[in-house]
Formats: sequence, C-alpha cells, structure tokens
Amino acid sequence: MADLPPVTEFAFPGPLRDRLVGAILTGEKTATTGLVREWELDDDPLPQAGQRQTVIDSAEKPVAIIEITDVQVMRLADVDLQIAFDEGEGFTSVAEWRAAHEDFWNGYMDEPGWELTDDTPVLVERFRMVERLGT
Repeated sequence: MADLPPVTEFAFPGPLRDRLVGAILTGEKTATTGLVREWELDDDPLPQAGQRQTVIDSAEKPVAIIEITDVQVMRLADVDLQIAFDEGEGFTSVAEWRAAHEDFWNGYMDEPGWELTDDTPVLVERFRMVERLGT
C-alpha cells in the first residue's frame, strides 16, 4: 500500500465490514458516522474534506479509494433521515439508524464514565468512491 492514501476501516473485520465495504463498492454507501471521542482518544485530527483514504476489506486488502467531500460534527440527536439513508445500510428511519449505531458503539466503548447521550458529538463524513482497486 506504499502509494495509496492512508487506510480507513469501516467497523471491525467480519460480516458488518463486508456489508459496508460492499455498499461502498456499489455506490449505496456515501456517508459514515463515528464518535468524535474516538479521534480524541487516538489523538488524531478529524478528517477534512478533500482527503483521500484507502478502504480495506475484512482481509485488510485495499478495495477502493474514497475522497471525503464533507465533514460535519453534530449532536447524536441531530442526525437526520438523509444521513441514515446515505449510510447505505437500508435504514428506513432515524430511530432504526440510532438503535443500530448505539448497539455498535456501546459494544466497544468501555471508557470509564463514558455514556452515549443525545448530546454526544458525532462526526458525519460524506464521501465518494474515486477508484475501485483490484478485481
């Protein structure tokens, strides 16, 4: 991956990542949402529009290059139906989107005192696939 942009990972390796990567490759997934706290804990700067990233599959094989087109930080409660649709996971309501994301985030965030609330800052990234890699 020497000449490729930095790697981005969607979920953890396994069935969820495979579904998300598949949706990116078909163009169904054009947005993703993460916890701002994850970047803070890793001491990483937030992504910026114009940055390119290499998408990897569950086998850590590069499958696509995406370009971030928009980045927004908002309260969890402010995520709207368009964001839920653009995540390409088949959500038909914000409540359905939120339940799935709460299950995911609560499943691995074990920071003492951390709690997911309406006011939790989330990062919404919109992107476009610029290149499909491999076969």
